[in-house]
Amino acid sequence: MLQVVMSNNVDSDSNAVNDNIVRYAPPVSARPYHHGNLRSALLAQAELTVRERGAQALSLRELARDVGVSHGAPRRHFPDRQALLDALAEAGFARVGAELRAAVDEAGPGFAARLRAAAAAYVRFATEDAALLELMFAGKHGDPSGRLGTAADRAFAVLLELIEQGQAEGALEPGGPERVGLVLFATVQGVATLSTAGMMDADLLGPVLDDAVDRFLRGSRATV
Repeated sequence: MLQVVMSNNVDSDSNAVNDNIVRYAPPVSARPYHHGNLRSALLAQAELTVRERGAQALSLRELARDVGVSHGAPRRHFPDRQALLDALAEAGFARVGAELRAAVDEAGPGFAARLRAAAAAYVRFATEDAALLELMFAGKHGDPSGRLGTAADRAFAVLLELIEQGQAEGALEPGGPERVGLVLFATVQGVATLSTAGMMDADLLGPVLDDAVDRFLRGSRATV
């Protein structure tokens, strides 16, 4: 599986991956939670906080206030702040995996179109939720359970499938798909980083990504 460097964030709740966060959801305080979905409401508000103010602004007490519950209520699901960060990162991997999969499925059967769709979906996630992505990538090496590594492998499995498709069709050189996948990931992540760092005008993001994918395809094309 594609190995991606990330950080220590795992939730002990076995249903973590199923509690996907809704993008661009309104503040949870405006949407009263119902019995049984407090965990989802907390994660949704936590993602909103990270998007607006960064992970350093997250605290269980403020999260409880924003959701409108007692300050001790979040501890039913997250015993401490790190558990919250871990669950948020795992949910983030579930979401990016779902977005990659949807983009590829909607692109049709052609390899090049599927690859471009996946690259665009990832860069969109990486630029719109840069702080969440940083949190997700911040802790794989410190994760004793390995659950984040598993979540990341699931999320990026679609990229490996694309590499294998390209190799089977002769569009990419043969060899270990994981190594080729890492080159692809480095390419699209580099474009996203240039954008989030303010090193590239926003209107250049699409054209530069197109050029980067073109160059990846040319450089990885199988020789006859």
